[in-house]
Amino acid sequence: MALHSDHFTVYVAIHFIIIALLNVTSATPGRGSSNVLSLLQPYDFLYYSGVRSYFGEEWVKAAELLEKAIVTKESLFRVRRQCHDDCVAAGREAFNKLDVEEGSLWDLWSFDWVQQRAECLRFCIGRSVTPAGQLPVSTDIEYEFSSRNPYNFLQVTYYKLEKLQKAASAAYTYFVANPSHLEMRNNIEKYRRMEGVTEDAFQDRALENEKHWILYDSAVQYEASSDWVQAAAKWKASVNETLRQTDECRVQCEVASQRLPEDRGVDSVDGVFEKAAALSLSLLSCRQSCVTQVATRPGRISSQEDFLPIQLEHLHIAQFKAGDISGAVQTLRSLLLFYPSDKDSLDNLQLYYETLGGDTESQGTQPAQEIVRYISRALEEKKLLYFGMENLDFSFTDPDLWTPENVVPESLRDRWRTEKEKINEKVKEQEQKEEVDDSGFFAGGPVHQVGVTITMDDKVMNGTNRVVLDGVMTEKECDRILQLATAAASAGDGYRGRRSPHTPHETFEGLTVLRSVKLAQDGLVNQSDARLLHELGERVKNLLHSYFRSPSGLFTSFTHLVCRSAIAGDQEGRMDLSHPVHVDNCLLEPETNQCWREPPAFIHRDLSAILYLNDNFDGGELFFTNRDAKTVTARVKPSCGRLVGFSSGPVNPHGVTAVTSGRRCTLALWFTKEKLYRDMEREEAEAMWAVDGQSVVKKDNEEAEGGATPGRNARNQASKEKSKERGRVTAGKDEL
Repeated sequence: MALHSDHFTVYVAIHFIIIALLNVTSATPGRGSSNVLSLLQPYDFLYYSGVRSYFGEEWVKAAELLEKAIVTKESLFRVRRQCHDDCVAAGREAFNKLDVEEGSLWDLWSFDWVQQRAECLRFCIGRSVTPAGQLPVSTDIEYEFSSRNPYNFLQVTYYKLEKLQKAASAAYTYFVANPSHLEMRNNIEKYRRMEGVTEDAFQDRALENEKHWILYDSAVQYEASSDWVQAAAKWKASVNETLRQTDECRVQCEVASQRLPEDRGVDSVDGVFEKAAALSLSLLSCRQSCVTQVATRPGRISSQEDFLPIQLEHLHIAQFKAGDISGAVQTLRSLLLFYPSDKDSLDNLQLYYETLGGDTESQGTQPAQEIVRYISRALEEKKLLYFGMENLDFSFTDPDLWTPENVVPESLRDRWRTEKEKINEKVKEQEQKEEVDDSGFFAGGPVHQVGVTITMDDKVMNGTNRVVLDGVMTEKECDRILQLATAAASAGDGYRGRRSPHTPHETFEGLTVLRSVKLAQDGLVNQSDARLLHELGERVKNLLHSYFRSPSGLFTSFTHLVCRSAIAGDQEGRMDLSHPVHVDNCLLEPETNQCWREPPAFIHRDLSAILYLNDNFDGGELFFTNRDAKTVTARVKPSCGRLVGFSSGPVNPHGVTAVTSGRRCTLALWFTKEKLYRDMEREEAEAMWAVDGQSVVKKDNEEAEGGATPGRNARNQASKEKSKERGRVTAGKDEL
């Protein structure tokens, strides 16, 4: 809609009134509602009723009401979206006359348009939602649902009803958004061991609104493995889903009922225009806040800055490396809409032009239209919001770092520049902040085992809580474990049988202590070799417990004999890694230098170790990096009996270079300070030996608890049924 210059002032006011009336009148009940019982009830009322039933221990009723509250909220959002789409054309005839009418007729056609649109929304929503259900909910209710607290109540409710599968699902859904909730984390582990609870239960029920994060993480994984075709596809899907989620959020802002602004005091002279302006500015601010909402992962307080531009940057690089130069040009032009003078982007654009050579058609590729619309819409809203800040005393926090200075009024620019400088300084401080390891480990303790020497320490490895010890195994012991791996390791062990879980250029095999013991009992492998595999775990634990001066006991969390073999004839031009850079107990985001300690990361891991068995292969070096996953700080060459130990947290990102020929075998181990997460399979193996009348080595329990009595810790009385009940969660994700 083109605006006449003499209409700008009145347009701003009319614009405010139009949007305000749309939001206020849409809450009025429709006349077509005949059966109130079939309409959507207020989901906040259903939730409060469910909570009352919960505390009254009416478990069946509580489950029904809480589930109904969740479903009703989702249905309400769908109704709003559908009505918004159905009423887009309402009043279009009046809307089209706004450009040709003058004076009072312009105003009248504006009101005609808004009335027709409002009537459409009122009738549409009223057909599906009760009048009470259309009213805005309190901020407390919004917080309850955003923090997924209904699932917290449902978890206990289903447990009381002995519906363990549903209880586990509710617990997992709640935990995704509350990863620091220790009690829920413990509950999830208990559910995993309960009979009748399958792995399917541990799915996020609220995943529908987080699809862009699934795509984002998938794109990062493909990028890390240098699969640029798949990375480009996933980044493009992530961008599209981010735009869709943002649009969905904006629609809810527009169609949801809004509270009328309160009077600002006795001396206030606010009239209809002022109230409409205040309401409309709140709506525009809500729309702008969708940027932050969509860029915030579940369970996190802060959003990822420049979320959409960052994805576009990754996308154009992936497209270029995948050979889609024309697509890379379009994506890069889209990125330049956010930062038109960015030198790196302009240099990349020139590079793409040179790569295209004489392909003038591809060089003339324009930015994606959806990004053009996104930018144009955002800038118009920002202009109105900054106008409100300057003239109507409205408070607005701009969610974007890319907002151009010319959008901000002169009178506000000094304050805007100051705030922007503070943000930039904070970002720089974060980048320059010295990495601190809060694991509680302190490298430099004694090494008691005879023949073991310290080859590399923190200083040599340019890091914190890192060590390389040589002489931990003899050549004969290495040969025995290698023979065990050859005889018993299974393809894709820990990865549901996937032979190449990390890279298509290598095969992966693994063997656990428990499986080796079972195979030994069946006479398929040597009993002494299975016992050596178990004993090596104890040996490593004792060495690292002493060297890192752990203030508390250590429990073995998982032990995995792992072999990676290069696939012959499939190594030419290989650019990927045997294992991408990662952190063992948190989710590394190299682009933000953040590491999020939340599922699906193994957040209980405290100390990591790799014990090498051979060196007759090419590649396969362990390397450490900074959080950017690019700056390599140390490398370790494999050799028989060499042990690498390090704290499992964000101070130690690490990866493995490609195995380009031969077979690389290691014993990967993780340790935890929490008894709850000790390796139950390991204890089951010890119990099997005890039943056979064989002695076992000192257990994690005894050492951690300072020497408990045999009757307290022995597993010889444990039945097979109990062993099954306490089954360990399969790790199989970060074997090095």
